[in-house]
Amino acid sequence: MSALPHESPTRPWADPYRLAAAEGPQTIAELRAALAVVSPPDLLAFDARLGAARLDEVPLVLTEYRHVWALRTRPEVADAIGAAIGGTEKTGGLDEFFARFDDTYADTYTDAFGDTFGDGSGDAREGGR
Repeated sequence: MSALPHESPTRPWADPYRLAAAEGPQTIAELRAALAVVSPPDLLAFDARLGAARLDEVPLVLTEYRHVWALRTRPEVADAIGAAIGGTEKTGGLDEFFARFDDTYADTYTDAFGDTFGDGSGDAREGGR
């Protein structure tokens, strides 16, 4: 099985709003097994929805219940949803967003409002990447 709750460590770099394609259960059987472990009522609901779904709706049902599985097994997902609902969601700028992907992103530039961003240590604008 690709992922059971005890095999899913919290990853501080992971985006709590996204479930990567390679994360979690990868087959219908794995998804059923994972839901059975974390929430048998969710498994019953999943089976009912899957059984009643039109063929073009099956991918949507699978995605929905992969998200349910993530909600039940990843505390950071529940925290992010709670923050979004409560209006306390942390947002950041583009520098913070891109810094997660590449340490050389931090380049100094000025936007249209005259605000300067970055620390000048990167070389993204000079084509050094």
